[in-house]
Amino acid sequence: MRIVILSSSLYSETACAMAVRMAQLGHVPAGVLALRTLDRATLLRKLGQWGLSGVANYTRAKLIPHHSGSQLQIRNSYLQPFLKNGSGAFRSMHEVAVFYAFPVSTCHNQNSAAAIARLKTWSPDVIIFAGGNILRQPLLDVPRLGVLNVHLALLPRIRGMSSPEWSLLKNVPVGITIHYMDAGLDTGPILGRYDLPENTQCASLSDLRDRLIAFGVEKIAEVITGLDQGTISAKPQSDLHRDNQFFVMHEWLQDRAEERLAKTRAANQVGALHG
Repeated sequence: MRIVILSSSLYSETACAMAVRMAQLGHVPAGVLALRTLDRATLLRKLGQWGLSGVANYTRAKLIPHHSGSQLQIRNSYLQPFLKNGSGAFRSMHEVAVFYAFPVSTCHNQNSAAAIARLKTWSPDVIIFAGGNILRQPLLDVPRLGVLNVHLALLPRIRGMSSPEWSLLKNVPVGITIHYMDAGLDTGPILGRYDLPENTQCASLSDLRDRLIAFGVEKIAEVITGLDQGTISAKPQSDLHRDNQFFVMHEWLQDRAEERLAKTRAANQVGALHG
């Protein structure tokens, strides 16, 4: 099984963790195609998610050399089992690539003719989307089987943006879906749906999202193994006629989702005490 990974940056912890996990299971990537680090859209998205100080701290952690005895600089602590490397941690895709011996290329746009030509030289059976551009049909047609995505909600009930938060507000179980990407928004055939087992332990929406991302890395590795062994197949989504597409959540609604998460956590703690 020839795997290629698309990444939003050479410093994406999620993409690095996916590459490591694939390699650990014997699926060393045939290549990784990442957007260049100073990609404007990625920087703006991270500024919106983390704020200026968060982006600055993340940048320092990735660019300043690690010293023996210092704390591992991993933003999403749930990815530590994948990113830990001896006494340090993989901080960039280049470091992962050197360790596992696979090629890495960068581009301005993953849909460009040059990027697609590079992908074709790697002859992928599957491409894993770990961030980047909105993918167009010429890229989706490159891999033999298709492009896989980890959606941070259960499809088809929650499609689109801010999916963990909308899951909470719509009383949909929190989890992930691994599916093939197509021309629609989260409408491609499903390979697996998984409830997050420890969702009632999440301390915040940020904590919930970090747990879901790490959960997705583990599960997509299982899906790749299943595809390689022929034990898993995709099923078309149903109920696509329903309006289950959601958009970036307003801050007021985010607060309500945070409250619902806190209530769920408190109810679980009470239940544990009485159990």
